[in-house]
Amino acid sequence: MPRGFDDAASKPHYLGHRERLRERFMAGGASALPDYELLELILFRAFQRGDQKPLAKALIDAFGSFAEVVSAPPGRLKEVPGVGDRVVQELKLVQVAALRLTQASVLKRPALSSWSALLDYCRASMAYATREQFRILFLDRKNVLIADEGQGEGTVDHTPVYPREVIKRALDLSASAIILVHNHPSGDPTPSRADIEMTRQIADAAGKLGIVVHDHVIIGRDGHASFKGLKLL
Repeated sequence: MPRGFDDAASKPHYLGHRERLRERFMAGGASALPDYELLELILFRAFQRGDQKPLAKALIDAFGSFAEVVSAPPGRLKEVPGVGDRVVQELKLVQVAALRLTQASVLKRPALSSWSALLDYCRASMAYATREQFRILFLDRKNVLIADEGQGEGTVDHTPVYPREVIKRALDLSASAIILVHNHPSGDPTPSRADIEMTRQIADAAGKLGIVVHDHVIIGRDGHASFKGLKLL
């Protein structure tokens, strides 16, 4: 067999793959690549050499999608063989960058007229969290978002929320209205009885001080639920 053929056969199959993948990404953007190949591009930053397709596919198998991989807690990511601090750092960098971009599209803008962008931001922030998180979006008289603050993190199915603290913080910020947001790690955004009762308590207390509760949105992996849309507010 000619030497050239023998050399070609002995070369690792992934040689040249990185450059081809980068070229496809630059030519067609994210839509040109499946989730595991997007992960490969990130993994290239953590590993200067070697075939990263098996690890990328292992991450997708473990978590389900690109978004769920990027949003997964560091400890769970490290349960996947081959994932160490460098991989976690690169994945978390992508997650933070995504949050910054979506946050920039809603801060200092009228929240009610930017509702789709607001939901995108909330989903990026909370949809894949493994514990319940409760946050409040504070609005001024023109319904411009002036602050977005987390009010606590609880267990997989409960976050303690104190109406008095919610209203106190709204007064501190001179907010005229608020939007309540929390996630359901189960994936199902259907409001529970506790969710409904807590929302009514906050709405009643806020109303007495002239603060409007525009909505309470529950975020889940399978979608979202709006109290206003469900006529619970």
